Amino acid sequence: MTDTHPKFGFKLMATDGMARRGEITTPHGVVRTPAFMPVGTQATVKAMYPGQVRETGADVVLGNTYHLMLRPTAERVAKLGGLHKFMNWPHTILTDSGGFQVMSLAQLRKLDEDGVRFQSHIDGQKYHLTPERSVEIQGLLGSDIQMQLDECIKLPSPKEEVQRAMELSLRWAERSRRQFEAMGGPGKGQGLYGIVQGGDQPDLRIRSAEELGKMPFEGYSVGGLAVGEPQEVMLKMLDITTPVMPVDKPRYLMGVGTPDDLLESVKRGIDQFDCVMPTRAGRHGLAYTRFGKVNLKNARHQEDPRPLDEASDCPAASIYSRAYLHHLVRAGEGLAGMLLTWNNIAYYQTLMQGMRDAIEESRFEAFYAETKENWARGDIAAL
Repeated sequence: MTDTHPKFGFKLMATDGMARRGEITTPHGVVRTPAFMPVGTQATVKAMYPGQVRETGADVVLGNTYHLMLRPTAERVAKLGGLHKFMNWPHTILTDSGGFQVMSLAQLRKLDEDGVRFQSHIDGQKYHLTPERSVEIQGLLGSDIQMQLDECIKLPSPKEEVQRAMELSLRWAERSRRQFEAMGGPGKGQGLYGIVQGGDQPDLRIRSAEELGKMPFEGYSVGGLAVGEPQEVMLKMLDITTPVMPVDKPRYLMGVGTPDDLLESVKRGIDQFDCVMPTRAGRHGLAYTRFGKVNLKNARHQEDPRPLDEASDCPAASIYSRAYLHHLVRAGEGLAGMLLTWNNIAYYQTLMQGMRDAIEESRFEAFYAETKENWARGDIAAL
């Protein structure tokens, strides 16, 4: 019987300096890179309809293994036809491994060579997450892009601790890969990414990237950054890590970030990003625009008839007045979070499209400078 699933693939279409323009092919469509993936933690991008997320230009969303294994459970999602059908998102889905949430959310966790035992932050129920179980859960969810289980530690940490976690993550990478192949992931057109660890230690980052590069992953991620360290540390780690990563595979910087983080990281050769920042900020009254951040809680907006950005294709940005958005935020109306999240996801996607176009046209440096200049100008209030 012939396999009808499209093969997972990555095509590098253009470069401009270290910046890359490419396409990832999955069973549920093409992901244009550089790509920002809205975070759909519990099978939903908070405060947005799936079709609305797609209309902003998103090719892929992220689902969270930790949250979905607790509720409604991976087995239940599989029984109901998989995550794509469950959340009405027929496009590409990436799932993380659950490791970061275990480290940051779970209670009474105990980590050893085999995996991590923890209690649910919801009801205290006990779970055991191993590299094999993490990949099994992601397979049950049916995600197109899956992640190895790794250990993500906070920075700063002693070098011995960073090295221990990095070496454990490498061993878990091998186990994750074996499980992925045993479940037939490659034959289904799915991809599994390895995760580079090594904290803020250049030699450990390089070693991790080199060792992972010897394993047959469909893509490679940079993990363990954006965990409290200054941006300059993150960028320094990217400067020494991305040149060691395979050129012909996608590169994903996990959990990042601000618009400035995205711009700086694409400049250093990163292809994929995810972050809760645009959705979380929207629910707390903060809008991202071409001219930087706008805090709609601020009283200066209460009589401002201007939209957030009259040039935007997003109705949330171009139709509603700042005065109205300010009123919704101050009144605690649910529509405030819906409109500002819509605006923010749309702005992030516009930024990514701008970078893709600039790389294709060999004008990334000019785009970089113009974007920074607009942010520096700031949001000037009407006189």
